[in-house]
Amino acid sequence: MITIAIMLATIMQALDTTIANVALPHMQGSLQASQDQITWVLTSYIVASAIALPLTGWLCARYGRRMVFVVSVIGFTAASALCGISTSLGGIVLARLLQGVFGAALVPLSQAVLLDINPPQKVGQAMAIWGAGIMVGPILGPMLGGWLTENLDWRWVFFINVPVGAFALYGILRYLPENRPPAGRLDMFGFIALSLGIGLLQLFLDRGEQQDWFDSWEIKLEAAGALVAFAFLAVHTVTVQGASFVDRALLKDRNFVTGCFFGFIVGMVLYGTMALLPLFLQGLMGYPVVYTGVITAPRGIGTMIAMIVVGRLVQRVDLRLIMATGFGLTALALWQMTHITLQMDSHLIIVSGFIQGVGIGFTFVPLSAAAFATLAPRLRNDGTPIYSLLRNIGGSVGISIVQALLTRGAAQSHAVLSTYIAPGNPGFADLPPGLGVDSAAGLAMLNAQVTQQATLLAYVNDFRIMAAVTLVTIPLLMIVRPPKRKAVEAGGDMPH
Repeated sequence: MITIAIMLATIMQALDTTIANVALPHMQGSLQASQDQITWVLTSYIVASAIALPLTGWLCARYGRRMVFVVSVIGFTAASALCGISTSLGGIVLARLLQGVFGAALVPLSQAVLLDINPPQKVGQAMAIWGAGIMVGPILGPMLGGWLTENLDWRWVFFINVPVGAFALYGILRYLPENRPPAGRLDMFGFIALSLGIGLLQLFLDRGEQQDWFDSWEIKLEAAGALVAFAFLAVHTVTVQGASFVDRALLKDRNFVTGCFFGFIVGMVLYGTMALLPLFLQGLMGYPVVYTGVITAPRGIGTMIAMIVVGRLVQRVDLRLIMATGFGLTALALWQMTHITLQMDSHLIIVSGFIQGVGIGFTFVPLSAAAFATLAPRLRNDGTPIYSLLRNIGGSVGISIVQALLTRGAAQSHAVLSTYIAPGNPGFADLPPGLGVDSAAGLAMLNAQVTQQATLLAYVNDFRIMAAVTLVTIPLLMIVRPPKRKAVEAGGDMPH
């Protein structure tokens, strides 16, 4: 019952990271906002969640894990209702800020609870359940959001959280026991430095493409501010007397540090791909929103199947071998996506999506198990938020990189392809009627065709780069230290 209650809260929060994306055009018309303004509906949530996330460990120590869970669910559910009834841009942005603040703790706390209530031999299966819950968001969010928007109203993207939050709240109040480690003093300087760094980094990543990156003073200032804040945090963490906001004991655990690194990579590949596919399917292939969600759903099915299988393998097979298999399958799926064409059917998307889903499942569960296998239980309330934070930052970095590469690649390919539009090219004479440089209309149609092909080449290049990044990561798995069975069975208290 504890697992059901906390996973309801986790799924609710995970869905909200992507479910609102497909409803943005409808919100824009309803709230009379510009294209630039409506993106704050997404940005406000991401930034607020990123800033509040590191505070989770201290809040649990100060007020108790159960109280933090209860307040988070109540606040997130109420903020969701406020989003649904908002009639202005300012109102919904404020409500999304509240959603981000209250929802930040839900995912890391659910992971910490599952680690605590399950014996060591069941940790793999517990992480499979947790992983399946947080994978629901990026995989099923766009499909559910599209269906609700088309068949009901964009406001139901937020109203759907109310009954889910009510059931989660009842389960937590009824079944979740209290857990309160010794409370320490809040390192205010460390918290402010980390919050500023994360907030500015998220703004830099989210708004960089819109503002043409370093051609904008806003982006330059955000990048500089983030670097300065992180530099202050690093120096402060190393030199401060007493407890630092980022517990130094976490940095001494090799598996936790490497797990966070690979979590960053997984977030970058997963969220980067999920950002590309809807744009490609709806923008170039002309698929409607709901159908886009349907043909990308097999990725979620593959992930669920893989997590069920891997949850039983982690106690029997070297975690590094399982993760290498997962990264290999993910690279294979991305390589398949380099064969996309504008004339293909949906078969390639379905097959490659399923394979990538299996790959993500094979990576995510053993990665979570390895990251926390040797971490002392007293550090879990501090460790799980950092792990989630780095995975989310990896997602933001991945999305920004693929979007920047897509824009730049499309422009470069357009310039190259345009050189072939000349009377000297034998194919120029074979153009269909209406296409050509003899009229403004024909020239516009010809330019649209070139733009479409150039954009396709940019997508192919993006998928090729992501496949290469995934393959290069596989040898790095050797730095992960397989947890000793005796240490794991002792509850993770082995010396670091």
